Amino acid sequence: MSESRPTASVLVTGSELLTGHVADANGPFVARSLGELGFAVSRVLLVGDRPEDLRSALEFVASDDLVVTSGGLGPTADDLTAEVVAGFAGAEMEVDTALQGRIHDRVAGWASRAGWAGPALDAATAKQARVPRGASVLEPVGTAPGLAVTRSGGPLVVVLPGPPRELQGMWPAALESAPVAELLTRVPRAEATLLRFAGLPESEIAETLRVLETELDMSGVEVTTCLRRSELEVDLHPLPGAEPVARELAARIVDRHRRALISDDGSTTDELLAAALGAKGWTVATGESCTGGLLAGRLVDRAGSSAYVAGGVVAYSNEAKTALLDVPAALIEAHGAVSPEVARALADGARARFGADVGVGVTGVAGPGGGTEAKPVGYVCFCVATADGQVIARDPQLPGGRADVRERSVDLAMHLLLRATGVTGPGAHR
Repeated sequence: MSESRPTASVLVTGSELLTGHVADANGPFVARSLGELGFAVSRVLLVGDRPEDLRSALEFVASDDLVVTSGGLGPTADDLTAEVVAGFAGAEMEVDTALQGRIHDRVAGWASRAGWAGPALDAATAKQARVPRGASVLEPVGTAPGLAVTRSGGPLVVVLPGPPRELQGMWPAALESAPVAELLTRVPRAEATLLRFAGLPESEIAETLRVLETELDMSGVEVTTCLRRSELEVDLHPLPGAEPVARELAARIVDRHRRALISDDGSTTDELLAAALGAKGWTVATGESCTGGLLAGRLVDRAGSSAYVAGGVVAYSNEAKTALLDVPAALIEAHGAVSPEVARALADGARARFGADVGVGVTGVAGPGGGTEAKPVGYVCFCVATADGQVIARDPQLPGGRADVRERSVDLAMHLLLRATGVTGPGAHR
């Protein structure tokens, strides 16, 4: 164990991940969770299903304190992660008959209905119940058990199933298992600070950090930045004893970029908006053109959104704008479907149609075609109109391709909604 932050790596197995046809959800989840626990995550590796590739990857990360693998725990012959990890740890494989019985009980009903109960089921459950001798077994969430395998001289290897639902469901039990719990007692914990900004480029934060390095000893604070949903996350991870420096650093960053600040406690725009709408007892309705329902989908992503989302209309054609949201045809004729005037009419129409407290209108040129000199690709008009008379409008030109423009439009609409609730925040709200 190092004297500072212990190191960890994540090995995500599955040849399908290397083809690009399936996106990896496990690596980011595990890496983020380990970082929050106090580990320095050295790497996340995607490894094919070939045993020799996994063996090589394990040897490559053998100097870490902890390795977490995902995948390769199924009942088929090519699911070999447990066997490879056992060889890496120098442990013999053996069938845990009690575990086999528990796996059998989980799948027997389904197997009987599917017509493969009997020898096929026995072989499958025996395969999944083969575990390295001395390993801590994590109870299956699906049919595959997880493992915590101790290797003499390190690292500790935690073996988890591949389906994200099963891996995430097993994660709490993995942390509570005796080998992991013992390791965690030696992990130096320090409270991290997560700052969120909107409309702030990474280059600005980089320049700020260069200046602050001349004023503060930042050697005990790891600073990472990440652009997520058009918002810049600045993550400050102090080593034990460096918490005061991290707090001072966070305060100085906020002072320099307060106009772009969303939150200084990690709260997301979605969380802040849900809380603000709930506190005011407001409902919101959407009238969307270029975003095609993405904004309504974002709003209802959160559990409990039925308390504040009244409804939404995707009015893509001019005829739909008129018929569904009462946008006057003459207004479209005079100003064009992509115009601040039509965005206002969409917001008013959505609010009236659903009897909501807030209406949001979005119309724009998502591209790649359809742009003009006056209204180029990326030109999007927004309006948020409230029952108490507030009107907040923007008409920026957003960068990127079609998907980028649509996603960034949703981000900006969320920020404008937050501004309408009275929550102070990023300059994009102003």
